[in-house]
Amino acid sequence: MLYNWLETQRALIRWMDTWAASLARACGLPAQSPESLAMPGCEWLRRVFKTTLEPPPFAIASVTLGGRRVHVDETVVDRVAFCALRRFARRGEHRARLDGGAPILLCTPLAGHHAVMLRETVETLLEDGDVYVTDWANARDVPLAEGRFGLDDYVLTVERFMRRLCGNGLHVLAVCQGTVPAIAAAALIAARGEPAPLSVTLMGGPIDTRLNPTAVDRLAATHSIDWFRRTVIDTVPAWYRGGGRRIYPGYLQHAAIVAAHPHRQMALETRYWTSRLAGDDARIAASRRAFDEYAAVLDMTEDYFLDTLRIVFKEQRLARGAWDVDGRRVRGSALAASALCTIEGDRDDITGAGQTHAAHAVCSAVPDRRRKQLTIADCDHYDLFTGPRWREAIHPALAAFWRETHEPHEPHEPQPAAIS
Repeated sequence: MLYNWLETQRALIRWMDTWAASLARACGLPAQSPESLAMPGCEWLRRVFKTTLEPPPFAIASVTLGGRRVHVDETVVDRVAFCALRRFARRGEHRARLDGGAPILLCTPLAGHHAVMLRETVETLLEDGDVYVTDWANARDVPLAEGRFGLDDYVLTVERFMRRLCGNGLHVLAVCQGTVPAIAAAALIAARGEPAPLSVTLMGGPIDTRLNPTAVDRLAATHSIDWFRRTVIDTVPAWYRGGGRRIYPGYLQHAAIVAAHPHRQMALETRYWTSRLAGDDARIAASRRAFDEYAAVLDMTEDYFLDTLRIVFKEQRLARGAWDVDGRRVRGSALAASALCTIEGDRDDITGAGQTHAAHAVCSAVPDRRRKQLTIADCDHYDLFTGPRWREAIHPALAAFWRETHEPHEPHEPQPAAIS
């Protein structure tokens, strides 16, 4: 199988790197790293053949608050087989909530990238409060004895984490494919009469893929589930903890991501080589981290991948009000007490225009005064959570929305907003 072949090539390259370094030392020459030998434009290819058992760490040691550097403590506060709930907490007096705010649960997508790709998002959100992150496991590292993991299991995991956190107030921020299960989990909690999130914010998510379908949506719609099973599903090699598990492998996702977004890959390459030519060690380290975060992909289970294709992209069950999770119907109308914000980029080629804003129709019981709908100008999918559009336009608007959820409102009609 291709997975086995690729892992064999990676092992060979690692052996060659080790042999070359040993030979250089024996000859009295400095042993250069693969990074120092890479040619411009080939950094992504080196990473395809680089095997790391773990993604790069978040490593957020501190953040600047009020002109001061404040230490950040990172801990895992809950864990299931396929996900760890990470907490990033400001140390000392900054552990207390700021401006009456609440902690934030960042529901990361299980769509190829490790959660660490949202490191910049977490770092920015720490300005507002403590941040909890769903850090999904690489399926190749989860033993078969832990059982299956499908889309419903994602929802139940997020529901578990929300129930743990909502009692003292919680803002939920869900990104990309994390938006659909986040809405489902919050709605199921509200339907039980338990404390629901103070607010739910959805960014660039496929709530209703019938609206302005993208190439991703069309691919899902025009190919059968069996076609995807035959074409992209592989088996984890025996030497991993999850050996024998059927998965949608990370190497295919990485190749697809690079092919679909060459401009982003080129931007990362340019940033890296500019810093190399400038001899700026700090910028070299930062650009290399950005490369590693973007290239940190994971294997998804066959069940989760095919469930998502069927339930989200083919049948739009959430938007149609026809989704049952663990025997319970997901009713967006149950979310009457949570504020709702949806955010789209006007150049998003992964999630079509209106697909995320469709959540306002799904969550029909949210009062008009507690809704916000933002379309960000000159913004693609990745700009929603990283880079200047995130830092300068989206985060300030989001922080204002969170403050408003704690303040009294006068009734008014919701107005879609465009931010430039």
